[in-house]
Amino acid sequence: MRMGPHMMMRNDAEAVKGRKLEGRSLRRAWQFARPYRRTIVVFLLAIVGAAAIELVPPFAFRQIIDVAIPSGDRSEITFLAAIVVAAALGDALLAIVQRWCSAHIGEGLIYDLRVALFAKVQRLPVAFFTRTQTGALTSRLNNDVVGAQTAVTSTLGSVVSNVVVLATTLAAMAALEWRLTLLALVVLPIFIVPAKRVGRRLQAISREQMATNAEMNAQMTERFNVAGALLVKLFGRQQDETELFSSRAVRVRDAGIKQAMYGRVFFVALGLVGALGAAAIYGVGAHLVVSGNISAGTLVALAALVTRVYQPLTGLTNARVDLMTAMVSFERVFEVLDAPEPIQDKPGAVDLVDPAGRIELRDVRFRYPAAAAVTVASLEAPSNVAGADPDRDVLQGVSLVVEPGETVALVGASGSGKTTLSGLIPRLYDVTGGAVLVDGRDVRDLTQDSLRRAIGVVSQDPHLFHESIGENLRYAKPSATVAELDAACRAARILDVIRALPDGYDTVVGERGYRLSGGEKQRLAIARLLLKNPAMMILDEATSHLDNENEAAVQAALDEALEGRTALVIAHRLSTIRDADRIVVLDDGRIVEQGTHEELLALGRVYAAQVRAGETPITA
Repeated sequence: MRMGPHMMMRNDAEAVKGRKLEGRSLRRAWQFARPYRRTIVVFLLAIVGAAAIELVPPFAFRQIIDVAIPSGDRSEITFLAAIVVAAALGDALLAIVQRWCSAHIGEGLIYDLRVALFAKVQRLPVAFFTRTQTGALTSRLNNDVVGAQTAVTSTLGSVVSNVVVLATTLAAMAALEWRLTLLALVVLPIFIVPAKRVGRRLQAISREQMATNAEMNAQMTERFNVAGALLVKLFGRQQDETELFSSRAVRVRDAGIKQAMYGRVFFVALGLVGALGAAAIYGVGAHLVVSGNISAGTLVALAALVTRVYQPLTGLTNARVDLMTAMVSFERVFEVLDAPEPIQDKPGAVDLVDPAGRIELRDVRFRYPAAAAVTVASLEAPSNVAGADPDRDVLQGVSLVVEPGETVALVGASGSGKTTLSGLIPRLYDVTGGAVLVDGRDVRDLTQDSLRRAIGVVSQDPHLFHESIGENLRYAKPSATVAELDAACRAARILDVIRALPDGYDTVVGERGYRLSGGEKQRLAIARLLLKNPAMMILDEATSHLDNENEAAVQAALDEALEGRTALVIAHRLSTIRDADRIVVLDDGRIVEQGTHEELLALGRVYAAQVRAGETPITA
């Protein structure tokens, strides 16, 4: 069962105090609900029909008592009893129709919203993810999507049902006897005022429970991944973590007990008021029957109807808060759907066909975008990524040409702009000034899919999904045969390792590939890249964290992977950059020199100074 909206978000009168339902939000919410408009109509008609059918038994009982019994008409008694049974069957059928409609609308909305959000997030730039808290984002696809669905099904259905039931019941009671109807309403303040207080207390308990649940979930998320579990074990903090989790779980338990008790008191009070109302109706009504003002059947009918008045009235006391709270979920979903997409295919963008691999940077300037241009404030992490300062140019007038098949090494101190420059080529970011061209075309004139298909990237910490080796490899080429997997893995110097595993390609690599060593992950990433078969490759510190033995294996795999391809290599190790066709030295976002290893050493300037200081080549 899904938790109700009050358990998933702050169902709090204070949270929505002073807020109004905005027409724009309602119109956008309707756009998602519009495909289900016929089902919504059936849903609402079923609610109205059920409310009308539920009025039949009291009037049938009145007719039996006032007419059929005194006249001794057995056939009429049987007929009226059959009507009551038919009404019960009709009510049951309409309840099933309501549930089907509610489920169809609700699950359909959840599907539509989740797919729309997921597709939107896929289109957002890398800068969005560097600033966004993953947990907050996944919450939008889970809690807020379900909360938005609640606005259309549970909240809307509840409000309509309560209004219809209350209106039809009061109308029927007034038609039977208006004085007893007023009497039934007199006892309402005895219940409604305490009920609102109990409701506020339940909301406070729910908030406390939600906050503690969030703390528990955060603790589990951080401690249950491999890195977190290792940290806990290496620092010997297992007992401390258990005690911390236990203290939070106790608070959730205690809040749950309080919530259960307040809820029970609420419903007991509701039953008590219903009993008081029925007693008042029977007490005063009996005197009216004795005096001949009303019939006994009318009294029985009124007593049956009065129990239908209190619950809908109570539900409507918080209708605005419930509706506003549910609509907040829609607004939070819209926040993500409205997130800026600074990197899009321009109208008329063309595919990069048969890429030769020529890369050109023309007077490229770049500064990281401000948060407002790439992310949603409510999703942003507390601190920004280091170096992503929108007020400073990270690259300042960089011009460079890399010919097809050429290998160019980028070197320089940390923060000099190497990784930033490499991210502009597959258009992870757009330049602030100048242009990046591939095969003579500005990358902004090319479709993103075709551009990125032509570029392969291997980073210092390649990401592997928590799936099998085969599935990770086929991410580059879903149709790859086993023979193609073997060829790629053989070239990447990883085939023997895979064949030695009991499950071979079916071996699950673990979260982020933790079941594999650093060198094995790198070689598997290279094999995946070979299956992609890109014309251009970017190697970002691909061997920086490896020991000499693993580095040699990875370097051999890279040598084969780079054969005939244009390559940009970001590295500090001499063994990685020594054989490059050209070395480009970056300093503070500018190219300060370029040439072969020997030429730059002979110059005796920045590169040579870094070599002497041990900053660039570390291993010969």
